[in-house]
Amino acid sequence: MKRPKLDGFTEIIDGWLEEDCRARHKQRHTAKRVFDRLRDEHGFTGGHTIIKDYMRERERRGREMFVPLAHPPGHAQSDVGEATVIIGGVEQKVHFFVPDLPHSDACFVRACPTATAEAWIDGHIHAFAFFGRVPLSILYDNDRCLVSRILPDGTCQRVTPFSGFLSHYLFRDRCGLPGKGSDKGKAEGLVGVVAPQLHGANPAVRDLG
Repeated sequence: MKRPKLDGFTEIIDGWLEEDCRARHKQRHTAKRVFDRLRDEHGFTGGHTIIKDYMRERERRGREMFVPLAHPPGHAQSDVGEATVIIGGVEQKVHFFVPDLPHSDACFVRACPTATAEAWIDGHIHAFAFFGRVPLSILYDNDRCLVSRILPDGTCQRVTPFSGFLSHYLFRDRCGLPGKGSDKGKAEGLVGVVAPQLHGANPAVRDLG
C-alpha cells in the first residue's frame, strides 16, 4: 500500500514500536502519541488516520506465526528484557540478557543495571562460560545496543564494540525479522518467564539484596 506522506517515517515508527516490546504496556505508543511525536520531533505533515492505519496493518502482520519444529544443535537465540526489582531494599529497574540453546533447552539469564553494548557483551561472556562453549551462531532481534540497523539483504550492521567482540569469539550473528518474535520463540518465551519472577511474582527472587 502506497502512503506518500508516510515515506521516510515508517522506520522511525517501527523503531519506537520495537522498543515498546520491552516497555510496560502503559508506556507503549498509541497512534495519537506516534502522531504527536512525528509532528513535533520530525516535522510530519500527514494526518492521524494514516498513522493509525499503518499501526493496525503492522500489528496484523506481526500476528503471523511460524514455529520451527526442529532446532539444530550448536545454534542459539537471544533476547533482552527489563524488570523492576528490589536490591538492598531499594526498588530499581534492571535489564537482563537471556541466551537460549533451543536444541538442548539450556538457557542462561544475567541481569545488569544498564542496557549497553558492554553489558550485553559481559552477558555473552558469562553465558559462554556457563554453557562451556561458544555457539556456532546466535539469532538476535534488532537490539540497538548490538545492531545499529538491519540491511536490506538481512545482514546485521553491528555497533563497534560488538563487532570487535565477534572478531574474537568467531561465531555468526543472525538477525531476526523486525517486529516478529516467532523466529526466536524460545528466547522470547524465556523473557516472558523471567520478567514476572523479577517483577515479584515469586517473592523468593524479588528481593535480590
